[in-house]
Amino acid sequence: MSAPARSAVTAAELLPLAEAALPRYLADLAELVAVDSGSYSPHGVNRVADLLVTRLHGLGFTIERTRPDPEQGPPVGDVLVARRAGGLTAAAGGRRILLAGHMDTVFEDGTAAERPFSMVGAIAHGPGVSDDKGGLLAGLTAVDILLSAGWEDFGEILLLATPDEEIGSPASRPVTERVAAEADYALALECARENGDLVIERKGVADFQLTVTGRAAHAGIEPERGANAALAAAHHVVALQDLNGCWDGVTVNVGVVRAGTRANIVCPEAELRVEVRATTTEGLHLAADAVRALAAREVVAGTTTTVTRVDLCPPMEDTAAARAMYAVARGAAADLGVAFGAAATGGVGDANLIAGMGVPTLDGLGPVGGADHTPQEWLDTSSVPARVAILAATVAELGRRL
Repeated sequence: MSAPARSAVTAAELLPLAEAALPRYLADLAELVAVDSGSYSPHGVNRVADLLVTRLHGLGFTIERTRPDPEQGPPVGDVLVARRAGGLTAAAGGRRILLAGHMDTVFEDGTAAERPFSMVGAIAHGPGVSDDKGGLLAGLTAVDILLSAGWEDFGEILLLATPDEEIGSPASRPVTERVAAEADYALALECARENGDLVIERKGVADFQLTVTGRAAHAGIEPERGANAALAAAHHVVALQDLNGCWDGVTVNVGVVRAGTRANIVCPEAELRVEVRATTTEGLHLAADAVRALAAREVVAGTTTTVTRVDLCPPMEDTAAARAMYAVARGAAADLGVAFGAAATGGVGDANLIAGMGVPTLDGLGPVGGADHTPQEWLDTSSVPARVAILAATVAELGRRL
């Protein structure tokens, strides 16, 4: 006979453990925030990694630490992938849960000394306190209390900590996608919205460079021999901006225009940088096709336009599978009398890359915080125990979900 299935551990059962863990959470948060770990400060990011590794080893995780080699641009810090096997096989319903956060911030070296960690009542301030050091610690603490409660009914917990999320994860993306391919569910550890909502949807982004080639000529003596690339670029700008409103959830923005060198030369070349954002992969493809079709038109005689896709980040779509995960988290929250909604955002993160691998993904599982990327960044530490308990209960339910 097989053993009877246990009832899942509840957020209410885990809350006392989360409350007892709060002093250590705050001490660790102060230590992490005191480290300058901007995306282009690999030594600082690696100091954060060192602190996380110590905690992870104490929780029985095995660590894979990779130093990525970006193809271009300055070096970044290490990528951490931590693994903790549970007590359920896949055949018995054990699932692999990926917890994902990032170690880098947007702030320059010296910011931690200029704006050190501080508390005003229950509100913590400091660089990265919300984005994403508070979220990463929430993930560690959630695993800690879950294991302390003796709950190992999961296949495996994977924790991913990246060094370059704030610059689009150019170096860590291959690792993120490789690890995501192993997961059944992903919970991203960005902090909850200011009103407490989780994130169910993030727009994807496609960046394009349009190069317009014309023909130079003396602007005063023989302008008729020229083909003005700047004029063609201007036509393209208007046409591209007019794509806004063509599809639900899609925006198009011409953010950079460069053309010409001197006023007395008919402009021979121009460049546009265009960003497309969309809530669905289909929307990205529709807009991309439209960008290429517009560029193919000869809007000024003698000019040609080529299109190069510079970057592509898939959307984190609002799917039925993500909604099912949200229902689990919302049920865990209801156990504590906490209510929240499901938010959509135009911002991107590592959750986009994970969802792009086909993994059901929910974001915003950290504590409540806000004003990210500003000197006013804050984290409501009074939200930490409940949010950690909700996260832990969600992991417990998903970890054995059939």
